[in-house]
Amino acid sequence: MDSVKRSSSAPSKSRLARTLSKVLHIRVATGIAPDDEIKKPKPQKVVKDNQLKDDPSNGSMFEDEEDETQDREALEALLAKIFASISSVKAAYAKLQFAQSPYDAEGIQSADQMIVSELKNLSELKQCYVKRQFDISPETTMLLAEIQEQKFLLKTYEIMCKKMEFQQKVKDSELASLKQKLEELNNRNRMTEKRLNQSGPLSVLDNLHLSGLSPNHFVTVLRHTVKSIRSFVRLLIDEMKSADWDVEAAASAIEPGVVYWRPDHKCFAFESFVCREMFDGFQFPYFSITESLPERRRWQQVFFERFVELKSSKAKDYLSQKPRSTFAKFCRVKYLRIIHPRMESAFFGNTSHRNLVSAGEFPETTFFAMFAEMAKRVWLLHCLAFSFQPEGTIFQVSKGSRFSEVYMETIAEEEALNTAEYDPRVAFTVVPGFKIGKTVIQCQVYLLNSNESR
Repeated sequence: MDSVKRSSSAPSKSRLARTLSKVLHIRVATGIAPDDEIKKPKPQKVVKDNQLKDDPSNGSMFEDEEDETQDREALEALLAKIFASISSVKAAYAKLQFAQSPYDAEGIQSADQMIVSELKNLSELKQCYVKRQFDISPETTMLLAEIQEQKFLLKTYEIMCKKMEFQQKVKDSELASLKQKLEELNNRNRMTEKRLNQSGPLSVLDNLHLSGLSPNHFVTVLRHTVKSIRSFVRLLIDEMKSADWDVEAAASAIEPGVVYWRPDHKCFAFESFVCREMFDGFQFPYFSITESLPERRRWQQVFFERFVELKSSKAKDYLSQKPRSTFAKFCRVKYLRIIHPRMESAFFGNTSHRNLVSAGEFPETTFFAMFAEMAKRVWLLHCLAFSFQPEGTIFQVSKGSRFSEVYMETIAEEEALNTAEYDPRVAFTVVPGFKIGKTVIQCQVYLLNSNESR
């Protein structure tokens, strides 16, 4: 092998050789010294024009420089072919990965053959370098190698694009499946709710036993109780509008000085009033409307029996059968407190409902039936609370209290929390909260408007 002359181009050539040796993982043995043994080129003497003309050895110097240029171009062409082959291997590997999921036997075999072929090609390029067998026209070889490299890079990106499109289709399919499941669950919930409304909303507790009682059962009864209260409040407001009552003035009388986030939020003032009256005395056995109480050690059993007895009955039927029961007395007391004589007179033109209730009888009207159903659910909730050991407790928060997510949840949360200041305060409690053992059931509150004076 010809020795390599040291000239100004030697460092460039040695760097190319080192790069090539790293790619091929071989030890360079072509007369080029290792990295730490490369010596700096000696400074060249400045040759003047007249010396260049007169020196007879100038011809051989030009020939050596031309040879070095050809060698460098040949090595660069070989390196370009190596990179093109590596790009081909990358494209084949990407194709192999894509063919594995979903499984494509032909694609895997084709990619495998392509990888083997390119590895053989790399081995041949290694031998060409060792034997100094370079292409005659390196410029054409470099151009073709660059074209091939770009071609396989493009192919790699196309395969990656197909893979991402496939993954997107899988995600879209999963999303469609989840949407379908969600729709099925919503339909099932609607059907369940419809059946509950038809056969009695508490029929889900038909097989409940005292030993299996849990706070979740209390939450279920509370949820249906709140629904019933809100249904009665809507009926109450409709009757007030039909009687040409000033609903805004009535709301202001219930909760004075409250600035509502929206005009239709005044209904929460009426809901707060009904809840306050209906749950008043909840913490006492039988709401303190009777002095005939069972022994304290028997409270759990007695109150659970009262719960089971009334749960499956319609309120008006139970009142007809047992007009002197504790529950009947509870209905009379709460009705007289919630429905003012002037309100009843405005609704019906007289106070016949009130007179019948005061006399120990019950009106056969839709209005009173709605009230009795609401009262029944409050009573059931009370009996269930005293079926626990220790018995459940009730709580509410006063106006101006700092909002706490542990004990409270907001009514109209979108308007309140998104607009309120960083330290929201309570305007009034709408639905009281409860504590069953270590379980806290949040009370529902209406927050002060940021424009409201505190």
